[in-house]
Amino acid sequence: MTFGNTKTEKTGTSTSDATETAHIKSVESLDQSNEMERGLKNRHVQFIAIGGTIGTGLFLGSGKSIALTGPSIIFVYIGVGLIMFLLMRAIGEMMYSDPSQHTFINFITRYLGRGWGKFAGWTYWIVLILTGMTEITAVSTYFVTFFGTFGIDLNSWKWLIELCFLVALTGINLIAVKVFGEAEFWFSMIKITLIVGLIVTAIVMLIIGFSYPATHIEGVDGTVSGATVSLTNITDGFQLAPNGWMNFFMSFQMVFFAYQLIEFVGVTVSEMQNPREVLPKAVNELIMRILIFYVGALIAIMAIVPWRNFHENSDGSFGSPFIMVFKYAGLDWAAALVFFVVITAAASALNSLIYSAGRHLYQLASDSESPAMARLAEVSEHKVPAKAIVVSGCMILFSPIINAIPGISGAFVLFASAASAVVIFIYVLTMLAHHKYRQSSDFLPDGFVMPAWQVLDWIAIAFFVLVYVTLFLSADTLGSAIAGLIWLVAFGGYCLLHERFQNRDLKEALPR
Repeated sequence: MTFGNTKTEKTGTSTSDATETAHIKSVESLDQSNEMERGLKNRHVQFIAIGGTIGTGLFLGSGKSIALTGPSIIFVYIGVGLIMFLLMRAIGEMMYSDPSQHTFINFITRYLGRGWGKFAGWTYWIVLILTGMTEITAVSTYFVTFFGTFGIDLNSWKWLIELCFLVALTGINLIAVKVFGEAEFWFSMIKITLIVGLIVTAIVMLIIGFSYPATHIEGVDGTVSGATVSLTNITDGFQLAPNGWMNFFMSFQMVFFAYQLIEFVGVTVSEMQNPREVLPKAVNELIMRILIFYVGALIAIMAIVPWRNFHENSDGSFGSPFIMVFKYAGLDWAAALVFFVVITAAASALNSLIYSAGRHLYQLASDSESPAMARLAEVSEHKVPAKAIVVSGCMILFSPIINAIPGISGAFVLFASAASAVVIFIYVLTMLAHHKYRQSSDFLPDGFVMPAWQVLDWIAIAFFVLVYVTLFLSADTLGSAIAGLIWLVAFGGYCLLHERFQNRDLKEALPR
């Protein structure tokens, strides 16, 4: 059986005491079994990488994170961002060595064995489907909210909105990879424009010493106090943990989940033009993007709105800082603007999830010995895994049906939240695979090398484990933490035992 789409005799883990290192093979030679089209241009990849770091959480959820721990949330975003950068450097180094692979999950198979590879592959695909189901629900909710700002009630049409969005985005993925790349380019451009507009607004307000009175903001209970725009809104009375150390530590998991999907660019490498030029640039610029789009936005928000003005609403929600800022700037239709961009962010996430789920199911089908699965391991005339994309899209389509059944919808929420927790296992396995890669004969000393890997790999792993531990400390995340752990033990144990028995049967079948 081949590994991924690269002909190789390596099926288990590589030797850790390898004395030789590999030479760089050309992309053309590695692509002999790659049936995908390299249609993603540099600008597509760069904006896909940007889009992967900007989700709806920044536009709607940053108010909660600010309220949780105040200005120190800036340091949390930077710290978690650095860890996610290490993850991306590890993925980038392995994908650079073999850019014909459709997913970074393949390296878990190569360096940790087929048992862990099977666990990671199916787990990640299921996570993508469950996340897609939550995103399609979010899209319809934001769509209804957007039109609600104009007095139009579309609540009874949510199912149709979800269907239309899913059909449209699946269609984009089926046409050609360059069409997908173009869609992501413009989705990301819209998100970037709003963030840059926020930062520019804050700079202008700072320069002129702008003041605003107490104002009622859509999505916020009561009236928000007035203030003068100043950097002292951030520094006055600064404390690292103003609401207690427990809230400070809990903010790490919240920020961590805001960064999820940052690894998505590692799924596009087999369809990039000039991957060994484009991939390192996309990965290395992540830090600058984090500083601009997350840290820059948070500083702008808290300079305009004192962080103590963020409070939890009676229903447990928090107001959008973006709506607050633009409302203070005199933009009366701020809520409509922000929710339009949020619809774009959710649609972008769903578009990427369909793309990634299709590629992962295609890879799983390629590695499977099942005739039924083999039908999904086909590429259409447009050089995309059309059958795998359609099946993944149909799975996401179950979302409106599940949401309509009260008894099932409650369980679905638990599974969806557990899916986010399970991603942590994938990240840990990825870092372990990278560690094995650096010890193997596949290591390219002239490749996209991650420095100080002996230390940084373990720092990243320790952080991911710590984030998972914090899930047990909150009533909101305890259920997902337990469910995720059960999945690891049950399905992970099954995959490892199945691989062990398969290898034993194979050895017994060999002539003595």
